[in-house]
Amino acid sequence: MSLTTKEQLRAARAMLDWSQQDLADHSGVSLSSIFRLENGSGPLAIRLDTLQKLQTTLEKAGILFLPENGGGPGLRTRK
Repeated sequence: MSLTTKEQLRAARAMLDWSQQDLADHSGVSLSSIFRLENGSGPLAIRLDTLQKLQTTLEKAGILFLPENGGGPGLRTRK
């Protein structure tokens, strides 16, 4: 599954107790890009490689992205 919504991005950070700056530092994605992603409207509109960097960083930190099962995409922490 993949990172597809700003809510997933914010929730993943919250589950890790990371600030936007923490995510920027760990991923190499600029703080301003993360801010725009989390405060934009609608689905995430960003370059695929940037989105992949964020997802890979969050997954390495223990986040699992879950497929939509009728209630929207989700996430949880790895056990």
